[in-house]
Formats: sequence, C-alpha cells, structure tokens
Amino acid sequence: MSTRERIKMSEEERLAFLGEERTVIVTSFGPKGWPHSMPMWFVVRDGEVWMWTYRSSQKVRNLERDPRATLLVETGETYDQLRGVMIEAEAEIVDEYDAVLALGRELGGRYAPGAAGPEAEQALAHQAGKRVGIRFGSRRVVSWDHRKL
Repeated sequence: MSTRERIKMSEEERLAFLGEERTVIVTSFGPKGWPHSMPMWFVVRDGEVWMWTYRSSQKVRNLERDPRATLLVETGETYDQLRGVMIEAEAEIVDEYDAVLALGRELGGRYAPGAAGPEAEQALAHQAGKRVGIRFGSRRVVSWDHRKL
C-alpha cells in the first residue's frame, strides 16, 4: 500500500475532523486571476461545507464570476501530527432570507453555543439580511492524517 493510501482519511474520519476543526481557508479566483484566500467559520451539512458571509464581500463577487473554489482545513504542529482535508468545490450562493437565517443559527450554535434569547435572535435576523449562504459542492476531496504513519 502506498504512503498516500495509508494516510488517507475515511469518509467518517473526514467528517469527524471537519466537525472538530473550526476554520476553513476558502480560496477563490480574484478579479485579476490571483488566488484570494480567506479564513472562514463553517458548518457541514450532508457532507458539504457551508458558510455565510457579507453579500458584498470580495469572495462572493469572485464566486459569482467563477464558482470554483478550493477549501483547506488543516492542523498539526509537527510532521507526524499533520492532518488535513482539501476540497475542490463548486460554490452555490444562497440568498433566500430564511435559508440564510437558518444557516446563521446553525453557525451560532457551533461557534457561540451560549448565545441565545431574543437579543441573539434579533442580531442574527439583522445579520441575515446583509449576508448570503454558500454551499460548496465537493468535486474532489484529498485528505491526510500523518498520525497513521
């Protein structure tokens, strides 16, 4: 068995890894063709990465022009601890208010689980009006877990 095959994560391992890590680097093509990479918070729905961002952001403009994106989630301080998932994806921008609000609630539950109540809901509702959701449909996935070596 090749080293590449030995360190590859199973689907269950990839989903668990994405569930525990908190930041994805989203790379799209900027207006002059250069890669545009930004760290983002995310959730996983049915095996796909979702995030929300401001409707007027550069990444949204980039993905409207060219929906291809590469996502990277990685961790590890030393070579023998490196783990990561790289996803080549096609982005779908979702701007329907109720869907964006639901995504905001899901993100809030993951990143601010203690924030609840009418004030938190009001803040989410206000933010949802300025944002879009982005679903990243996986086209190719590469993973590695050097702890398997």
